Amino acid sequence: MLMTGTAILMILTAGTPSDVGYEPLLEGRDAAAVEEIQANTELAPDDPVKLINLGIAYARQGRTEEAREMFEEAMRGSDRLVLETADGEWKDSRHLARLALEMLNRGEFRTGRMAAR
Repeated sequence: MLMTGTAILMILTAGTPSDVGYEPLLEGRDAAAVEEIQANTELAPDDPVKLINLGIAYARQGRTEEAREMFEEAMRGSDRLVLETADGEWKDSRHLARLALEMLNRGEFRTGRMAAR
């Protein structure tokens, strides 16, 4: 499934926490996504999926500076993952964070593009 706009990330690996706001973000329920992500204590504070999805939710809520902080932190973080996008492409988490930051700068957070870890 390919949607234009954002890179909504979802954890698919068995045995890992999956509450990274995927469903609420997909449904446009950004406040619920923030709540779900922040409630997941199994995710590391610097988890790229957590940071990028929080950034997306914040951006959609108009919380631009908070979104920017999340994307920049995901770009700087020591944890680097290769994530599969909905169209089957594999992307580096830092690359996705950089793309999200560019989209934020252009004001493009109205629809979503899904990706999976």
